[in-house]
Amino acid sequence: MADQPTVTPSISAAGLARSFGAKAAVRGIDLEVGEGRIFGLLGPNGAGKTTVVRMLTTLLAPSGGWARVAGLDVVRQAAAVRRAIGVALQETALDPIMTGRELIQLQAALHGLPGNVARQRADALLGQLELAGVAGDRVKTYSGGTKRRLDLALALIHRPSVLFLDEPTTGIDPTSRQAIWAQIRALSQEQGTTIFLTTQYLEEADRLCDELAIMDNGAIVRRGAPEVLKAQVDVPTLLVTVAAEHSERAASILAGFGQARPGPREALGIGLAGGAPAVADAVRALDAGGVLIEHLHLDLPTLEDVFADATGHQMSAETSEEPGRVGADILQEQG
Repeated sequence: MADQPTVTPSISAAGLARSFGAKAAVRGIDLEVGEGRIFGLLGPNGAGKTTVVRMLTTLLAPSGGWARVAGLDVVRQAAAVRRAIGVALQETALDPIMTGRELIQLQAALHGLPGNVARQRADALLGQLELAGVAGDRVKTYSGGTKRRLDLALALIHRPSVLFLDEPTTGIDPTSRQAIWAQIRALSQEQGTTIFLTTQYLEEADRLCDELAIMDNGAIVRRGAPEVLKAQVDVPTLLVTVAAEHSERAASILAGFGQARPGPREALGIGLAGGAPAVADAVRALDAGGVLIEHLHLDLPTLEDVFADATGHQMSAETSEEPGRVGADILQEQG
Protein backbone atom coordinates (compact mmCIF):
# COMPACT_ATOMS: atom_id res chain seq x y z
CA MET A 1 0.00 0.00 0.00
CA ALA A 2 1.32 3.43 -0.89
CA ASP A 3 2.30 5.73 1.96
CA GLN A 4 -0.24 8.38 2.88
CA PRO A 5 0.88 11.90 1.98
CA THR A 6 2.25 13.91 4.88
CA VAL A 7 0.32 17.09 5.65
CA THR A 8 2.60 19.94 6.67
CA PRO A 9 1.03 22.08 9.38
CA SER A 10 0.69 25.78 8.65
CA ILE A 11 2.32 26.63 11.97
CA SER A 12 4.60 24.43 14.05
CA ALA A 13 6.97 25.05 16.92
CA ALA A 14 8.95 23.06 19.45
CA GLY A 15 10.58 24.34 22.61
CA LEU A 16 9.86 27.92 21.52
CA ALA A 17 11.12 30.26 24.22
CA ARG A 18 11.90 33.90 24.80
CA SER A 19 13.54 35.60 27.75
CA PHE A 20 14.09 39.26 28.48
CA GLY A 21 17.14 39.34 30.66
CA ALA A 22 16.49 37.02 33.59
CA LYS A 23 12.73 36.99 32.99
CA ALA A 24 11.29 34.12 30.94
CA ALA A 25 8.30 35.44 28.99
CA VAL A 26 7.68 32.23 27.01
CA ARG A 27 8.81 28.93 28.50
CA GLY A 28 9.49 26.38 25.77
CA ILE A 29 6.08 25.84 24.17
CA ASP A 30 5.13 23.35 21.45
CA LEU A 31 2.56 24.19 18.76
CA GLU A 32 1.01 22.63 15.67
CA VAL A 33 -1.80 24.32 13.73
CA GLY A 34 -3.38 22.63 10.71
CA GLU A 35 -4.08 24.36 7.44
CA GLY A 36 -7.32 26.34 7.35
CA ARG A 37 -7.90 26.06 11.09
CA ILE A 38 -8.71 28.83 13.55
CA PHE A 39 -6.35 28.46 16.49
CA GLY A 40 -6.65 30.56 19.61
CA LEU A 41 -4.13 31.35 22.30
CA LEU A 42 -6.19 32.22 25.37
CA GLY A 43 -4.89 33.84 28.50
CA PRO A 44 -4.84 36.96 30.67
CA ASN A 45 -2.64 39.99 30.06
CA GLY A 46 1.00 39.14 30.72
CA ALA A 47 0.64 35.43 29.94
CA GLY A 48 3.08 35.65 27.00
CA LYS A 49 0.61 35.55 24.11
CA THR A 50 1.88 38.64 22.28
CA THR A 51 5.49 37.47 22.65
CA VAL A 52 4.55 34.20 20.92
CA VAL A 53 2.92 36.11 18.04
CA ARG A 54 5.95 38.37 17.67
CA MET A 55 8.24 35.35 17.39
CA LEU A 56 6.01 33.57 14.88
CA THR A 57 5.78 36.72 12.73
CA THR A 58 9.59 37.28 12.76
CA LEU A 59 9.36 40.49 14.82
CA LEU A 60 11.21 38.94 17.74
CA ALA A 61 13.94 36.30 17.65
CA PRO A 62 13.41 33.24 19.85
CA SER A 63 15.79 32.64 22.73
CA GLY A 64 15.35 28.91 22.28
CA GLY A 65 13.57 26.28 20.23
CA TRP A 66 12.33 26.70 16.67
CA ALA A 67 9.22 27.60 14.70
CA ARG A 68 8.02 27.27 11.12
CA VAL A 69 5.18 29.22 9.52
CA ALA A 70 3.82 28.34 6.07
CA GLY A 71 6.59 25.73 5.93
CA LEU A 72 9.31 28.37 6.46
CA ASP A 73 11.75 28.81 9.33
CA VAL A 74 10.97 32.05 11.14
CA VAL A 75 14.66 32.82 11.73
CA ARG A 76 16.51 31.56 8.65
CA GLN A 77 13.71 32.40 6.17
CA ALA A 78 12.24 35.46 7.86
CA ALA A 79 11.73 37.51 4.67
CA ALA A 80 9.83 34.67 2.99
CA VAL A 81 7.68 34.22 6.11
CA ARG A 82 6.72 37.90 6.03
CA ARG A 83 5.61 37.59 2.40
CA ALA A 84 3.40 34.60 3.21
CA ILE A 85 1.59 35.96 6.25
CA GLY A 86 -0.77 38.73 7.24
CA VAL A 87 -0.45 40.39 10.65
CA ALA A 88 -2.77 42.65 12.64
CA LEU A 89 -1.14 43.48 15.94
CA GLN A 90 -2.82 44.83 19.05
CA GLU A 91 -1.21 48.23 18.56
CA THR A 92 -2.27 49.65 15.19
CA ALA A 93 0.16 51.96 13.35
CA LEU A 94 -2.04 53.79 10.87
CA ASP A 95 -1.16 57.13 9.29
CA PRO A 96 -3.89 59.46 10.61
CA ILE A 97 -3.66 61.83 7.65
CA MET A 98 -4.28 59.23 4.94
CA THR A 99 -7.70 57.84 4.07
CA GLY A 100 -8.63 54.21 4.53
CA ARG A 101 -8.61 53.58 0.79
CA GLU A 102 -5.21 55.24 0.37
CA LEU A 103 -3.70 53.04 3.08
CA ILE A 104 -5.10 49.88 1.50
CA GLN A 105 -3.78 50.87 -1.93
CA LEU A 106 -0.37 51.68 -0.42
CA GLN A 107 -0.25 48.29 1.27
CA ALA A 108 -1.18 46.62 -2.03
CA ALA A 109 1.64 48.47 -3.80
CA LEU A 110 4.13 47.36 -1.16
CA HIS A 111 3.12 43.78 -1.92
CA GLY A 112 3.59 44.38 -5.64
CA LEU A 113 -0.04 43.93 -6.67
CA PRO A 114 -0.99 45.36 -10.09
CA GLY A 115 -3.22 48.44 -9.94
CA ASN A 116 -6.40 46.80 -11.20
CA VAL A 117 -5.99 43.84 -8.86
CA ALA A 118 -5.32 46.18 -5.94
CA ARG A 119 -8.48 48.19 -6.66
CA GLN A 120 -10.66 45.09 -6.93
CA ARG A 121 -9.35 43.61 -3.69
CA ALA A 122 -9.63 46.95 -1.90
CA ASP A 123 -13.26 47.32 -2.94
CA ALA A 124 -14.04 43.78 -1.82
CA LEU A 125 -12.40 44.18 1.59
CA LEU A 126 -13.98 47.58 2.20
CA GLY A 127 -17.38 46.01 1.57
CA GLN A 128 -16.78 42.85 3.60
CA LEU A 129 -15.51 44.78 6.63
CA GLU A 130 -18.21 47.47 6.39
CA LEU A 131 -15.68 50.21 5.62
CA ALA A 132 -16.98 51.41 2.26
CA GLY A 133 -18.84 54.34 3.81
CA VAL A 134 -15.68 55.76 5.43
CA ALA A 135 -13.09 54.72 2.84
CA GLY A 136 -12.58 58.33 1.75
CA ASP A 137 -12.30 59.73 5.28
CA ARG A 138 -9.01 60.43 7.02
CA VAL A 139 -8.04 57.75 9.52
CA LYS A 140 -7.83 60.29 12.35
CA THR A 141 -11.63 60.50 12.23
CA TYR A 142 -12.09 56.72 12.67
CA SER A 143 -13.35 55.10 15.86
CA GLY A 144 -11.26 52.43 17.55
CA GLY A 145 -13.37 49.65 16.06
CA THR A 146 -13.12 51.11 12.56
CA LYS A 147 -9.34 51.32 12.87
CA ARG A 148 -9.20 47.65 13.87
CA ARG A 149 -11.27 46.66 10.84
CA LEU A 150 -9.03 48.75 8.58
CA ASP A 151 -5.96 47.09 10.09
CA LEU A 152 -7.49 43.72 9.26
CA ALA A 153 -8.10 44.83 5.66
CA LEU A 154 -4.43 45.84 5.35
CA ALA A 155 -3.37 42.41 6.62
CA LEU A 156 -5.57 40.67 4.04
CA ILE A 157 -4.90 42.66 0.86
CA HIS A 158 -2.28 40.20 -0.44
CA ARG A 159 -4.39 37.15 0.50
CA PRO A 160 -1.98 35.55 2.96
CA SER A 161 -2.10 31.83 3.63
CA VAL A 162 -1.64 32.43 7.37
CA LEU A 163 -3.16 35.33 9.30
CA PHE A 164 -2.05 36.42 12.78
CA LEU A 165 -4.45 38.47 14.90
CA ASP A 166 -3.24 39.74 18.26
CA GLU A 167 -6.23 40.62 20.47
CA PRO A 168 -8.34 41.48 17.39
CA THR A 169 -11.39 42.82 19.26
CA THR A 170 -9.98 44.32 22.44
CA GLY A 171 -11.66 47.59 23.35
CA ILE A 172 -13.98 47.83 20.35
CA ASP A 173 -17.74 48.16 20.07
CA PRO A 174 -20.04 45.10 19.69
CA THR A 175 -20.90 45.91 16.06
CA SER A 176 -17.25 46.00 15.02
CA ARG A 177 -16.57 42.84 17.02
CA GLN A 178 -19.32 40.95 15.19
CA ALA A 179 -18.01 42.17 11.81
CA ILE A 180 -14.51 40.96 12.61
CA TRP A 181 -15.80 37.60 13.87
CA ALA A 182 -17.80 37.12 10.67
CA GLN A 183 -14.77 37.90 8.52
CA ILE A 184 -12.56 35.52 10.50
CA ARG A 185 -15.04 32.67 10.02
CA ALA A 186 -15.35 33.41 6.29
CA LEU A 187 -11.58 33.46 5.81
CA SER A 188 -11.27 30.02 7.38
CA GLN A 189 -14.34 28.37 5.90
CA GLU A 190 -14.43 29.90 2.42
CA GLN A 191 -10.79 30.68 1.64
CA GLY A 192 -8.96 28.10 3.74
CA THR A 193 -6.86 30.72 5.52
CA THR A 194 -5.10 29.52 8.66
CA ILE A 195 -5.81 31.95 11.49
CA PHE A 196 -3.81 32.26 14.68
CA LEU A 197 -5.38 34.65 17.17
CA THR A 198 -4.65 35.64 20.72
CA THR A 199 -7.48 36.65 22.99
CA GLN A 200 -8.36 37.26 26.62
CA TYR A 201 -12.07 36.91 25.89
CA LEU A 202 -13.53 33.52 26.74
CA GLU A 203 -16.59 34.04 24.55
CA GLU A 204 -14.41 34.90 21.55
CA ALA A 205 -12.29 31.78 21.97
CA ASP A 206 -15.36 29.58 22.43
CA ARG A 207 -17.23 30.90 19.40
CA LEU A 208 -14.39 31.16 16.90
CA CYS A 209 -11.69 28.60 17.56
CA ASP A 210 -11.46 25.09 16.16
CA GLU A 211 -8.75 24.51 18.72
CA LEU A 212 -7.21 26.59 21.47
CA ALA A 213 -4.37 26.57 23.93
CA ILE A 214 -4.59 28.13 27.38
CA MET A 215 -1.46 30.05 28.28
CA ASP A 216 -0.48 31.15 31.76
CA ASN A 217 2.81 32.50 33.07
CA GLY A 218 4.60 31.84 29.79
CA ALA A 219 3.55 28.20 29.41
CA ILE A 220 0.76 26.30 27.65
CA VAL A 221 -1.21 24.54 30.37
CA ARG A 222 -4.13 23.04 28.40
CA ARG A 223 -4.90 22.49 24.72
CA GLY A 224 -7.73 21.08 22.62
CA ALA A 225 -11.05 21.84 20.94
CA PRO A 226 -13.27 24.01 23.17
CA GLU A 227 -16.03 21.41 23.44
CA VAL A 228 -13.55 18.64 24.27
CA LEU A 229 -11.84 20.73 26.93
CA LYS A 230 -15.16 21.60 28.56
CA ALA A 231 -16.29 17.97 28.53
CA GLN A 232 -13.02 16.85 30.14
CA VAL A 233 -13.17 19.25 33.04
CA ASP A 234 -16.68 18.54 34.27
CA VAL A 235 -20.10 17.07 33.52
CA PRO A 236 -23.11 19.34 33.00
CA THR A 237 -25.46 20.17 35.83
CA LEU A 238 -29.12 19.25 35.37
CA LEU A 239 -31.46 21.53 37.32
CA VAL A 240 -35.05 20.35 37.73
CA THR A 241 -37.93 22.16 39.39
CA VAL A 242 -40.89 19.93 40.30
CA ALA A 243 -44.15 20.24 42.18
CA ALA A 244 -43.42 20.48 45.92
CA GLU A 245 -45.22 17.25 46.72
CA HIS A 246 -43.00 15.37 44.23
CA SER A 247 -39.66 16.73 45.49
CA GLU A 248 -38.52 13.69 47.50
CA ARG A 249 -39.56 11.24 44.78
CA ALA A 250 -37.78 13.31 42.10
CA ALA A 251 -34.58 13.48 44.17
CA SER A 252 -34.61 9.71 44.55
CA ILE A 253 -35.08 9.16 40.79
CA LEU A 254 -32.43 11.72 39.82
CA ALA A 255 -29.90 10.09 42.16
CA GLY A 256 -29.66 7.32 39.57
CA PHE A 257 -28.30 9.77 36.99
CA GLY A 258 -25.57 11.52 38.96
CA GLN A 259 -24.43 13.05 42.22
CA ALA A 260 -26.49 15.78 43.85
CA ARG A 261 -25.37 19.38 43.36
CA PRO A 262 -26.63 22.65 44.83
CA GLY A 263 -29.42 24.29 42.86
CA PRO A 264 -31.07 27.71 42.96
CA ARG A 265 -34.19 28.12 45.10
CA GLU A 266 -36.38 25.01 44.90
CA ALA A 267 -34.51 23.38 41.99
CA LEU A 268 -32.96 19.93 42.37
CA GLY A 269 -29.47 19.68 40.90
CA ILE A 270 -27.35 16.72 39.80
CA GLY A 271 -24.10 16.31 37.93
CA LEU A 272 -25.48 14.51 34.88
CA ALA A 273 -22.99 11.68 34.47
CA GLY A 274 -24.14 10.79 30.96
CA GLY A 275 -23.84 14.35 29.71
CA ALA A 276 -26.44 16.11 27.57
CA PRO A 277 -27.64 12.89 25.83
CA ALA A 278 -28.82 11.59 29.24
CA VAL A 279 -31.38 14.40 29.65
CA ALA A 280 -34.02 12.47 27.73
CA ASP A 281 -33.54 9.39 29.92
CA ALA A 282 -33.86 11.47 33.09
CA VAL A 283 -37.07 13.09 31.83
CA ARG A 284 -38.56 9.71 30.94
CA ALA A 285 -37.67 8.33 34.37
CA LEU A 286 -39.30 11.27 36.13
CA ASP A 287 -42.39 10.97 33.95
CA ALA A 288 -42.63 7.24 34.64
CA GLY A 289 -42.39 8.01 38.36
CA GLY A 290 -45.35 10.37 38.14
CA VAL A 291 -43.27 13.49 38.80
CA LEU A 292 -44.64 16.77 37.42
CA ILE A 293 -41.72 18.74 35.91
CA GLU A 294 -42.19 22.50 36.05
CA HIS A 295 -38.82 23.57 34.66
CA LEU A 296 -35.70 21.87 33.33
CA HIS A 297 -32.33 23.50 32.69
CA LEU A 298 -28.98 22.06 31.59
CA ASP A 299 -26.02 24.06 32.92
CA LEU A 300 -22.99 23.34 30.72
CA PRO A 301 -19.31 23.53 31.68
CA THR A 302 -17.57 26.68 30.43
CA LEU A 303 -14.11 27.76 29.37
CA GLU A 304 -13.94 29.61 32.68
CA ASP A 305 -14.12 26.19 34.35
CA VAL A 306 -11.40 24.87 32.04
CA PHE A 307 -9.15 27.86 32.70
CA ALA A 308 -9.59 27.59 36.46
CA ASP A 309 -8.90 23.85 36.38
CA ALA A 310 -5.77 24.31 34.27
CA THR A 311 -4.28 27.29 36.10
CA GLY A 312 -5.72 27.20 39.61
CA HIS A 313 -7.19 30.69 39.30
CA GLN A 314 -9.98 32.49 37.49
CA MET A 315 -9.71 34.79 34.50
CA SER A 316 -10.05 38.34 35.82
CA ALA A 317 -13.47 39.97 35.71
CA GLU A 318 -12.11 42.62 33.34
CA THR A 319 -11.05 40.11 30.70
CA SER A 320 -13.72 37.44 30.94
CA GLU A 321 -16.73 38.11 28.76
CA GLU A 322 -18.30 34.72 29.24
CA PRO A 323 -21.73 35.53 30.71
CA GLY A 324 -21.68 33.33 33.81
CA ARG A 325 -22.35 29.74 32.93
CA VAL A 326 -23.70 28.73 29.55
CA GLY A 327 -26.93 26.85 29.90
CA ALA A 328 -29.91 25.60 27.97
CA ASP A 329 -33.51 25.94 29.09
CA ILE A 330 -35.13 22.71 28.01
CA LEU A 331 -38.64 22.75 29.40
CA GLN A 332 -40.85 25.55 30.70
CA GLU A 333 -44.12 25.20 32.58
CA GLN A 334 -45.63 21.94 31.49
CA GLY A 335 -49.35 21.60 30.97
